Amino acid sequence: MGRGTLRIYLGAAPGVGKTYAMLSEAHRRVGRGTDCVIGFVAHHDRPRTLALLDGLELIEPLGGPDGDGGTPQTPEMDVEAVLARRPAVALVDELAHTNAPGARNAKRWQDVEELLAAGISVISTVNIQHLESLGDVVEAITGVRQQETVPDEVVRRADQIELVDMSPQALRRRLAHGNVYQSDKVDAALSNYFRPGNLTALRELALLWTADRADEYLQKYRGEHNIRSTWQARERIVVGLTGGPEGRTLIRRAARMAAKGSGSEILAVYIARRDGGLTTASPKELALQRTLVEDLGGTFHHVIGDDIPSALLEFARGVNATQIVLGSSRRKSWQYVFGPGVGATVARESTPDIDVHIVTHEEVGQGRGLPLARGARLGRSRILWGWFIAVCGPALLAIVLSSLDHGPGLANDVLLFLSLTVGAALVGGLLPALASAALCSALLNFYFTPPTRTLTISDPENIVAIVISFAVAVSVASVVDLAARRTHQAARLRAESEILSFLAGSVLRGATTLDALLERVRETFAMESVALLEREDDRTPWTCAGSVGPRPLERPEDADVDMPVGDHMALALCGRVLPAEDRRVLAAFAAQAAVVLDRQRLQDEADQARRLAEGNRIRTALLAAVSHDLRTPLATIKASVTSLRSDDVAWSEQDEAELLESIEHGADRLDHLVGNLLDMSRLQTGTVTPLIREIDLDEVVPMALGGVPEGSAQLDIPETLPMVAVDPGLLERSVANVVENAVKYAPEGAPVLVAASALGDRVELRVMDRGPGVPDDAKDRIFAPFQRYGDAPRGAGVGLGLAVARGFAEAMGGTLNAEDTPGGGLTMVLTLRAVTGPRAGARTVLPAQVTS
Repeated sequence: MGRGTLRIYLGAAPGVGKTYAMLSEAHRRVGRGTDCVIGFVAHHDRPRTLALLDGLELIEPLGGPDGDGGTPQTPEMDVEAVLARRPAVALVDELAHTNAPGARNAKRWQDVEELLAAGISVISTVNIQHLESLGDVVEAITGVRQQETVPDEVVRRADQIELVDMSPQALRRRLAHGNVYQSDKVDAALSNYFRPGNLTALRELALLWTADRADEYLQKYRGEHNIRSTWQARERIVVGLTGGPEGRTLIRRAARMAAKGSGSEILAVYIARRDGGLTTASPKELALQRTLVEDLGGTFHHVIGDDIPSALLEFARGVNATQIVLGSSRRKSWQYVFGPGVGATVARESTPDIDVHIVTHEEVGQGRGLPLARGARLGRSRILWGWFIAVCGPALLAIVLSSLDHGPGLANDVLLFLSLTVGAALVGGLLPALASAALCSALLNFYFTPPTRTLTISDPENIVAIVISFAVAVSVASVVDLAARRTHQAARLRAESEILSFLAGSVLRGATTLDALLERVRETFAMESVALLEREDDRTPWTCAGSVGPRPLERPEDADVDMPVGDHMALALCGRVLPAEDRRVLAAFAAQAAVVLDRQRLQDEADQARRLAEGNRIRTALLAAVSHDLRTPLATIKASVTSLRSDDVAWSEQDEAELLESIEHGADRLDHLVGNLLDMSRLQTGTVTPLIREIDLDEVVPMALGGVPEGSAQLDIPETLPMVAVDPGLLERSVANVVENAVKYAPEGAPVLVAASALGDRVELRVMDRGPGVPDDAKDRIFAPFQRYGDAPRGAGVGLGLAVARGFAEAMGGTLNAEDTPGGGLTMVLTLRAVTGPRAGARTVLPAQVTS
């Protein structure tokens, strides 16, 4: 049975119409006779969405059971029912949704994977902020950390991704008209998550992410259909570098060209010749140019090619480039005898869909510094010309000399034939030269050495001349061939040293990740895929530590080329068989890949050690807090008790009451400090295991205000708020710490406002004061342990209240952030998970995930 297909409607924010588009597509398919059912849909009581449910079969959802195995409360998709029904297409809304504890799978996207594996096609929806890789970006934009995420790879594997787009202005109008949320939630939504800036940034994220996926599909399609011509879907500018000083000018020129169009890419490429040509490329200059192109947002590529123009065009077509930027030649006029140059050749051989720009610079016509060397590996045409000179040249020369009445003499005849042998050696190499030497000697003997027209030589001196001419011809041919081979070796070693220099430099700088290094291997050796494989011993199977390319390998035996790295690691390449001389450079790449992998693992261990060191720092700070802040209330209690027990002084009832009040105040303060210290220790050691219950905020928040003076805080919690899934004890401690902190900094006569509102699947509890406020750069620091803001005295506490409050909030799956209060002051925003199912009494469910 084949795997089902996955279609995803992607949106920038809630309310753009993803669910509406999904249901509309279902109606179209049902109209065509396709068997479609609704596995799960989150309609949020929107009238237009509810209207589309008519005419579609709905699989009744199930809820997660409570701790006692009671009736379902939170609606969840009934995966078993959908599998038993086996429709052709199932509609599953909210791909990133987290299932209730005790459900079949932890995440809804895992439910979808089950349906796809069973051959059921799925249509689903997801918002851009729920992609795992964009979590930090979305948090920086909106200030809210998304708790429900889906791995990017799950969405990338979708057979079809359709963007449901809407302008921020149109979405805010829909929100204001009540088409997205109920009227009591509109104001809070418009002033928080749905601000124009937030929506614009999220929309740009969605558009760019979709464009990148479209580009991946395009590259895959071109590869599958072997399309070599350029499709100008996006401007990609390839800059050809020679390692000369003009390279920086070309890179800056390409950057200005790319800046004229949005989404343009710059790819700088240096091609090292391996056809014997020595170059004047400076490794230092190439390193500077690499840094420059990376600073400008481009990428640097190093490629080995037999022919520079062909290799450059092949690279440009491979990356679907639309423009090539080259510099005017630095060669002097006489050097054009050897050819038209790279720029002219590329311009002539490029297809009409690639524009070639020749940029002038200060180095034009200044020379290369070294004369152009001849090729070491002779091409087919040169070998043919060499054989032509070796075979036809002596015959034509013999005919010409025989037609003369008075020839130049035997000595000159020998020199003329010797010149042909040297010419054949220079053009065609050793074998044509040897053939020419033998043929020239035979013709000299037959036509020009007395007695002529016979192979007999009467004069011994002529024998010596012919033998010497043959020996000289063979010697010259050998020297020319040896020089060509030495030139080829020097050029290849130069190319290898340049590659190894770049490799070592990037690794030493720590700028190369394992994937980037494997991608460079794939580019350098023109492979389809590269993988670094490892295993613990000879009996365990191979595992992939990293791979690039469309077909990652799983075993070295399946590779076209494999390079062992030690006993239990290998670099596997797929695409073609490498010649023996390339394996030396490949071995260096393999060794560096192992080094990079080890460095990444050491970095992970260092990060773990850093976290342990941070824990030690916390413990040290705890001891410091004990040494001072706990000693003060203890000293107050001891002094008061000693005074009461003293027989030397007769205390009045008022004095005794004051001393007892001091004892009570010190004990309360001591209890509060010890409680915060213990809570912080639990958070640091990861032993906080909240027992999540569904409860109303008005059952918990009023109790959290018991520790502040009466009248210092005002409460505003609507009765229509949905229930929240929290640990009541942790929530009470969090709210109490936040409110106490706000009251501490609030001015006299300005009570702190504690207000709650609902926003989508969240409930926000805002604690607003009119105090001095906190600068933006300090809003995150105030949540660090042992932080006191401003000039708070040491007696004001150890600085753990907000740290404990945030830790408890995150342990319950919520967030705690600080923002400015309009008109001055600080607002603490506590975001909690709302219960989306039917309202019910409080009930205990499975413990949430332990958060450290």
